Amino acid sequence: MARPLRYVGQGVVYLLLALGIGYFSDRPAYTHFPPDMALIKLSFAHGARKEECRRRTSEELAQLAPNMRRPMACARERLPVTVELLLDGAPLYQAVLPPTGLAGDGPSRAYQRFAVPPGRHELSARLRDSDRGEGFDYERTAVVELAPAQSLAIDFRAEMGGFVFR
Repeated sequence: MARPLRYVGQGVVYLLLALGIGYFSDRPAYTHFPPDMALIKLSFAHGARKEECRRRTSEELAQLAPNMRRPMACARERLPVTVELLLDGAPLYQAVLPPTGLAGDGPSRAYQRFAVPPGRHELSARLRDSDRGEGFDYERTAVVELAPAQSLAIDFRAEMGGFVFR
């Protein structure tokens, strides 16, 4: 008698557990991103050298060990990168990004997400990677049409001329 009662009790516990899992797998409803907003993502890694690389002379190369003979000599230290993102003339993001790495020799990195209302917007991205006090080295302004739940990515590629909007 005790053995069948134990199996029935165990079945009831399993049933309650399965019902709980089934309920919480669908409830409460979670919305990852508001469906009535658009998303702008700023993501890049860029290193600004403090000094320009210089070509070594043949005498300097001869003094180095054979495995150390690279024709270009580059300093490791990097400058901080100043970045601004403007939406319809209002600042959306402003930061001075220090170089990464223990020795300050890595690229400056940014990853930011912004929920914005959909529609037509003027988007301006600016970046300074030199030691000048004012102004920017790279600027791009574009008029973008954002739909609800659309994602716009902003990347920086110096070899492509600056900011890339996709």
